[in-house]
Amino acid sequence: MENENREQVAKAASIVMLAILVSRILGFIRERAVAEVFGRTATTDVFFAAFALPDLMYQLLVGGALSSAFIPVFTQYLAKDDEKEAWYVASVFLNTTFLILLLIMVLGVVFTPSLAPLVGMGFSGEQRDLLVLLMRVTFPAVFFTALAGLCMGVLHSYQKFLLPALGPIVYNMGQILGAYILGPIIGIMGMAVGTVLGAMGNFGIQFPAVLRRAKKHYRPILDFKHPGIRRMVMLMLPAIVGLSISQVNVIISQNLASTLETGSIVALRLANRLINFPLGIFAMGISTAVFPTLARLTARGETQEFSRTLSFGLRIVFFITIPSAVGMAFLRVPIVRLLFESGEFYAADTLATAFALLFYVPGLIAQSALQVTTRGFYSLQDTKTPVKIGFVTVVVNFLLSLAFLNWTNLGAGGLAFAYSLSSIFNMLLALGILGKRVGSLVDGRMWATFAKSTIASLLMGISAYYTASFLESYLSMTSKLGQLLQTFAAIGVGVAVYLVLSFVLKMEETDFVLGLVRNKLKARG
Repeated sequence: MENENREQVAKAASIVMLAILVSRILGFIRERAVAEVFGRTATTDVFFAAFALPDLMYQLLVGGALSSAFIPVFTQYLAKDDEKEAWYVASVFLNTTFLILLLIMVLGVVFTPSLAPLVGMGFSGEQRDLLVLLMRVTFPAVFFTALAGLCMGVLHSYQKFLLPALGPIVYNMGQILGAYILGPIIGIMGMAVGTVLGAMGNFGIQFPAVLRRAKKHYRPILDFKHPGIRRMVMLMLPAIVGLSISQVNVIISQNLASTLETGSIVALRLANRLINFPLGIFAMGISTAVFPTLARLTARGETQEFSRTLSFGLRIVFFITIPSAVGMAFLRVPIVRLLFESGEFYAADTLATAFALLFYVPGLIAQSALQVTTRGFYSLQDTKTPVKIGFVTVVVNFLLSLAFLNWTNLGAGGLAFAYSLSSIFNMLLALGILGKRVGSLVDGRMWATFAKSTIASLLMGISAYYTASFLESYLSMTSKLGQLLQTFAAIGVGVAVYLVLSFVLKMEETDFVLGLVRNKLKARG
């Protein structure tokens, strides 16, 4: 049974991670497009700030509702071979969410002037007017992105991962085309228009697959008395509160950054995007793939197998994200320079972004683990515990942010470091509580994985750093070819060193990760 679950997770993870890899690469192209076309300017700060509230709406209504309520309950019905009842509950949930999203979009557009100060208290005059305009244009994107999220929840429950992973690729393409094609014509508004078009494409690519599954069972009804709906509401409300608490961290950092030097929001945004690359590909890929399996094991009452699967997911995440974090710390300047330094994005902007990236690095490992632990709680249909942990974490983040801004000269780096420290606190608390709940979670095998990965990663980082320094003496750092050769050669040496050391240290996670690669190569062949 354990091997069967691992195979299911491996198959799903390989599909999800490959698609997310493509999506993240396009995400970097998108961020580069923004940096190249518009630069690290006040206008770009406003554009990124405009997304804060729409993103919050999406996270609360779809991220929280799907992860905490819809997938566990819907999967529970499917696990009991009761597809008709599953779709009755799903119909009510989807209809209700659609109406709520429509209402929020309309209210958001109407009351944008009152909402704008919540995400950019440091903006005034033309900046504030632009913020209001961009928020109004991008609110419809939330509607379609949220609908795409609902489609994702249905498909994930059926163990279908490809189309939900392809959706963000279409979304990123819309933004990239908006920057490069519309940007030179209508300025930053081109990004907003591209965002809306990309969101519509994200929904459009998934909806037909959902429609094929729903056409036999979907019903245009609203039945709030059904026990399945009541269960979803009971699970969803604490999760929404918890996610709103976590999103407050982002809004707090952004508001504080709007009071710093021009370009601070852009530096934090780009550094955070770099951190989200391994976080999105590996941690989210593993957690997304393991979630339906965990929900199914909970529905069947297989507690011991649940604990083993969850622990396995955490070990794989540590095995991959620890070297990713260390590698970014050692190669932060070459990576930022290669990806973003062009057009209106200059060397000083590279250093500012790399500085923020350094302080985000410790939080990468913690945030990666939280992707798995949060889904562990949700699989157990416990949404209250993450809320309690999140509330304490946001207080810690706020106090640390103020402390670093008032007592240090770290600037945007201080906000990034506060976020990282609060994330580590969140991770430790979640692991401790979840470990007591399921037993044998943080055991000797996990400590061994963490310790061995850390040792191998430090040696890897040193090797990569000296490789980059050596090549910098022989390559032109003013050309993209030179930057490309330096960065990828250093990364290649680092990966090779880490893999060799993982074999020397006899890490069992190596076989699983290499198995994912072999599976994808066989699939292509």
